[in-house]
Amino acid sequence: MINRVLQALQEPESYDEDVKEIKLIQTHISFVFLTGDYVYKIKKPVNFGFLDFTSLEKRKFYCEEEMRVNKAIAGEIYLGVMPIVETSEGRIKVNDTGRVVEYAVKMIQLPQSAIMSNLLKENNVYKKDVVEIAKLVADFHSTANRGEEISKYGSYEQIMANWTQNFEQTENLTGEYLDKEKYLELKDRVINFMDSNRELFERRVREGKIRECHGDLHSGNIFIVRRPGKLYKPGIYIFDAIEFFKGFSCSDILADIAFLSMDLEFNGRDYLDKSFVDAYFKFSDEEKLENLLDFYKCYRAFVRMKVTGFMLFDENVDEEEKIKIRGLVKKYFELAGKYATLL
Repeated sequence: MINRVLQALQEPESYDEDVKEIKLIQTHISFVFLTGDYVYKIKKPVNFGFLDFTSLEKRKFYCEEEMRVNKAIAGEIYLGVMPIVETSEGRIKVNDTGRVVEYAVKMIQLPQSAIMSNLLKENNVYKKDVVEIAKLVADFHSTANRGEEISKYGSYEQIMANWTQNFEQTENLTGEYLDKEKYLELKDRVINFMDSNRELFERRVREGKIRECHGDLHSGNIFIVRRPGKLYKPGIYIFDAIEFFKGFSCSDILADIAFLSMDLEFNGRDYLDKSFVDAYFKFSDEEKLENLLDFYKCYRAFVRMKVTGFMLFDENVDEEEKIKIRGLVKKYFELAGKYATLL
């Protein structure tokens, strides 16, 4: 059935609005259809352990979860969960009457040129932009869900387990791709910081600083729209918050902002990073724990290194692409190492 749905959604008559051109983009977990005015995002029927979209019921649930977590920070562009049905005539249609065969999250389509990662390459992101982003994130964090079930993800034990897994999954990069001595030095600094600051992690839990956050807050998930469109206004739109795994979305609020902070520095925009962080602490009235922020920036850079490094062992990635990947792995590692020296 999924193949029929994919084929149908590439045909304009399958939609309940006027569609002239359709573009399909795939991620490892989604099929994303761009129709000009709207985006329809369907979850792939996959199971990666930390997420399970293998049944229609589960895909519906996580579509609804995606709406819930993103409405809080990008409510204007998230429109709803649309049923995709097989009509009595046997046609596949969006938001029509018939047997439901799939679900899609419907969003307003914003211009790809307005994605922050693209604007950074053009040197077209300014202090006022990151200050506005900081305000949005601070407001989002202030009302984000918290509680006992969420707090456990920020515990000393859980964070140490995360780092242990990170080290186990990247040890094979040492030697050929990473300097082993620097790798071990980073590892020692991280573990020493955690052991020396166990009370700090426990205090963050007690004070309710562990919340259901965005979880994937980087420049590729932010639109900075300068001009109005038919369905949207100029402004900042932060999208694609993680809905499928609490272990990714639930964290210390500083771990959430650490992702974008690290990303800005990775892109050579240290001055924007400083403006973003300073503005966040101003708007949130949070304690400015720079050491803890550096710790989480180290974590974010290391995880990006790890995930990027996985592609070095993917047989479907050609050698030319792997040369670029090696460069990214090294750059993320060096950035993680820099943060580690500050701990």
